[in-house]
Amino acid sequence: MQKEEEYHGPLTTTYRRLKILSLSSLTLTFALTPFIFILETTSSVPLVGRAALAAIAMATSSVSTALVAWCGRPYVTTLRFLEPEGAQAAGSGRAIEMTTMTLGLHKRVTTVYDTAFLVPTSRPFATWELAEAFKLSEAEVLSARAQGLIPGEETIAETKTADGGVLGRWVVTWDENGVGTCREVGQVVRPTGCPESKTTPSGMYALLHAAES
Repeated sequence: MQKEEEYHGPLTTTYRRLKILSLSSLTLTFALTPFIFILETTSSVPLVGRAALAAIAMATSSVSTALVAWCGRPYVTTLRFLEPEGAQAAGSGRAIEMTTMTLGLHKRVTTVYDTAFLVPTSRPFATWELAEAFKLSEAEVLSARAQGLIPGEETIAETKTADGGVLGRWVVTWDENGVGTCREVGQVVRPTGCPESKTTPSGMYALLHAAES
């Protein structure tokens, strides 16, 4: 893989530090909350009041951590363009591999074998998502029929752990007219992208190679 075919999210370090800070704050909150019931300085506060303070502290920390997790889940830290032979879908072109991080900083590698299935998303902090349905062109329908690909099923995208374990697949079921209906098998990172880049995957690929010239 050539260097020009790889993109690195500029906010990766920021998101990483934010997640570490959020997890540390949550852990510290839960660890120190019991002291509200123990310390003498809080003895003047009724038990109900201390319980309320503890609940508010834990709820606030939990909500903020969940919010960080939701915002950072689709962020692509690394995007790699794969060779055409890695593509599997009917009429597919260059595939892409996108790496995201969980709240616990575990890598999730999602490979999309046909970027035509990546469509704009309205979800905040994301750019694309895997399509729920797809229609092949007439030329692609004729070609797929000749190859015996439709009707049938195929995997459009896969999400794996850092060590290669498959977590889930995005599968399309084609009818005889080339209309595909997609479904999730397992757990797939469906909304992805780089909010600071509003271009399509093909456009990003062109920009990366334009920088080379």
